[in-house]
Amino acid sequence: MTMVTKMAMVLVFMAASTGVKWVGAQVHHVVGGDRGWDPSFDVASWSSGRIFRVGDKICFPYSAAQESIVEVKSKDEYESCDVENPIRMYTVGLDGIELDGEGIRYFMSSKPESCKKGLKLRVELMPLQSPEFPQETLSESESESDNSDWSIAAAPTTPSPSVQLYGNFLLLSFGLLLCTCVAI
Repeated sequence: MTMVTKMAMVLVFMAASTGVKWVGAQVHHVVGGDRGWDPSFDVASWSSGRIFRVGDKICFPYSAAQESIVEVKSKDEYESCDVENPIRMYTVGLDGIELDGEGIRYFMSSKPESCKKGLKLRVELMPLQSPEFPQETLSESESESDNSDWSIAAAPTTPSPSVQLYGNFLLLSFGLLLCTCVAI
């Protein structure tokens, strides 16, 4: 194999590997942050000001031995903590849920007593944001004087573990391919 052919193979592989994952920005929301989904945690304050978009992922870390999560269909079921007719149940302990389709989704503890103490989450899914039209941000004085329920969430300061794993996978794959090409 000539050196030009080897380089072409490496370039094609790199283009194919990097082009797939960089299509859209996806945010991974970990409910409760470091504390996770816990009865003593104030879920309402955690979710306040967060913007959830179609394509984001929400993760619920909790002890599967002590807790589980249900998703209900209606606002009435959510507000009354009615767990009798869930549309989905999550029982793994680190449930990652893809947020697809605009609208409102309701998650809550499968234990009515925990739900009534506030262990529930209402997620309003906003449409994907077009990269050509960046979202306008309000200045501090404008946001203080604005009485609406809308606010802008701060961007994550560190990449999610899935992005880091994907980057490591690319580096490893590139290294293996390069070693294979040099050995041939």
